[in-house]
Amino acid sequence: MTGCTILIPAHDEAGYIGPCLDSILQQDHSGPLDVIVIANGCHDDTAAQARARTSDFTARGWSLRVEELAQGGKIGALNHGDACAHDGIRVYLDADIRMSPRLISGLVTVLDVPAPRYAGGRLVVAPAQSFVSRHYARFWQSLPFVTEGVTGAGLFAVNATGRQRWGAFPQVISDDTFARLQFAEPERFLVDEPYFWPIVEGFGPLVRVRRRQDRGVAEIARLFPQLLANQGHVRPTRSQLKRLALRDPAGFASYAAVALAVRMGRQDQGWARGR
Repeated sequence: MTGCTILIPAHDEAGYIGPCLDSILQQDHSGPLDVIVIANGCHDDTAAQARARTSDFTARGWSLRVEELAQGGKIGALNHGDACAHDGIRVYLDADIRMSPRLISGLVTVLDVPAPRYAGGRLVVAPAQSFVSRHYARFWQSLPFVTEGVTGAGLFAVNATGRQRWGAFPQVISDDTFARLQFAEPERFLVDEPYFWPIVEGFGPLVRVRRRQDRGVAEIARLFPQLLANQGHVRPTRSQLKRLALRDPAGFASYAAVALAVRMGRQDQGWARGR
């Protein structure tokens, strides 16, 4: 069986890294597995919490390696992790993600082929606390981009030949969009096993994160216009949007209010955490 490496860039993720690693330990995958946590620019005990689980991975016959970088930054962490990884399947995983137990084995099954492939799981937004985030998340999850595609948000995976499509990750906002668009739609595969992605809480933070996401997509279009040919169907048609709005008016209202605020607001260039 082809080896698999999970790369986890982590910046101040002490509240999340434990459950993330626990969800890996709960996988039903029976083959070789290497996990590399790249703690970058941390001011908390993310690295120590990760290292505390080393023996648990050893007991499964797997390896856990923790790399610490003084400089914060996801792209630098991804490239450092790639330099440490063995050849084979690579799973790029955000530190705040929890996976269902059959996801890794499903990804390995799909990716263990010679042809270049990209794969992901079925994204499920973790339960939100605030009223607006709950409704926004419910509506967003009903959009065709999420229900019909492989979003890559928080988790994506490629096989060895697929990873050869690009070299180092460039300094871009949306690393997942950059990776996904290296592959045409027939080369992207959805593994129908869920993973749980937290959403930011509250209207203002939602606007900031949505604005950053939009900037990330626009940046890819500007810097790598050749990749747009692989974009596929990402926007709902008017009829689809109307049907979804009639089905969930409260969700649509939250989604539309955030989208309107993004269009009308100032173009804040600052970094915004995705939750």
